[in-house]
Amino acid sequence: MPEYKLPDVGEGLTEAEIVGWKVKVGDVIAVNDVVVEIETAKSLVELPSPYAGTVTALLVAEGETVEVGTSLLAVGEPASAVAAPMEIDLSNPAASGGGEGESLVGRNKADRGPTRRARRVATGAGAGAANVQTQAAFEPGAAPVVEVEIEDLDPAVPATSAAPLPGAVRALAKPPVRKLAKDLGVDLAACAASGPHGTVTRADVEAAAGATSSGESNRLLRPDDVRGDGARETREPIKGVRKMMGAAMVQSAFTIPHVTEWVTIDVTRTMELVERLRSQRDLREVKVSPLLVLAKAVMLAMRRTPEINSLWDDAAGEVVFKHYVNLGIAAATPRGLVVPNVKDAQDLALPDLARALNELAATAREGRTQPAEMSGGTFTITNVGPFGVDGGTPLINPGESAILCFGAVKKQPWVVDDEIVVRQVCTLALSFDHRHIDGEKGSRFLSDVAAIMTDPASALLF
Repeated sequence: MPEYKLPDVGEGLTEAEIVGWKVKVGDVIAVNDVVVEIETAKSLVELPSPYAGTVTALLVAEGETVEVGTSLLAVGEPASAVAAPMEIDLSNPAASGGGEGESLVGRNKADRGPTRRARRVATGAGAGAANVQTQAAFEPGAAPVVEVEIEDLDPAVPATSAAPLPGAVRALAKPPVRKLAKDLGVDLAACAASGPHGTVTRADVEAAAGATSSGESNRLLRPDDVRGDGARETREPIKGVRKMMGAAMVQSAFTIPHVTEWVTIDVTRTMELVERLRSQRDLREVKVSPLLVLAKAVMLAMRRTPEINSLWDDAAGEVVFKHYVNLGIAAATPRGLVVPNVKDAQDLALPDLARALNELAATAREGRTQPAEMSGGTFTITNVGPFGVDGGTPLINPGESAILCFGAVKKQPWVVDDEIVVRQVCTLALSFDHRHIDGEKGSRFLSDVAAIMTDPASALLF
């Protein structure tokens, strides 16, 4: 029976969180069917199955974080599919409490009336068990167990007469509730289940957390928790994209000698160009913004200063010049900062570059950026203008040598031909690696970008 193990989905990632299963035990799957969604340190990823057959076991619970190489699910031959739950009678006549000859074996579930929620017991659970409905399932690293659904029997018969083995019980809960329980350090199996069909709810987990902490007011909370308990602090686990971003920024700040230069420019002509481009037939179906013009200006300016698109390789003692531009655009998402990049952006015509930037932004907002889309970047633009921010001193993305910060475009008084007029103004800030990009090269590049943004017609000179 093959087991699908968590693969390395790219960039040497070592672990991932199981966000949600797309299949259940008994499902028949084909090769490349999506079976699970995981969250890595960089993105959400849907994993396809390399096997065809019947899902016989889900070996990792939703909300758990596991290492690469961990078995996720087991797949059997298609013939082993469970077409319908098989019913067996494990009853002990001495303890059943039902009338002589009263057996539920062979009756349809619809005829049996209400049932309690499924609970998992070992196949050798022993005497005293009520009539049960079973499905094949296996716990990772444990003896085979079966899913059982204990019927509503005579009240005189203890429903727990077939006690499950330690670790065999798996509480029913939705993925967000499992995540909350994990963050709060609560054992779901120990929670009172007040939800429909015996599911553990958010309130159940919070109640268990409150009992465990003996009323401490600084217990862990999720950001969307109701602040009705007087808590003065909120804690959120550092993981996924935020953990990766934090590590990358620390590495950048302490391994690259940053220099940042600023220039404030009149971009009125660029804004006029953007309005004209929006009416062009080839650009009517895509979003055209000043960022598009800036991206093109960056790649043109690199022709005069190729050091901007190079990399200091400390281990090899070399400067690596890239003859292609993988243009990264820093994007703020609910999961944290991601920097996907447009591959070989230097080869794209303006309409194609606009479409690529649009797709990149849409995918990032949906949290679907894949690791491959964030690897191999050569230069990054971070756009803080939408937040109304004038500028900043951005940290260089690891693996690159420079990053350009694009500030908000605002109407401001500006001197034109010795007269003060209202113009569209913004600030550009360039951070670069001062080990191989000296002040003259950084200044030249920034000046060239500024010249194109001030007068887009000057791009014809590059």
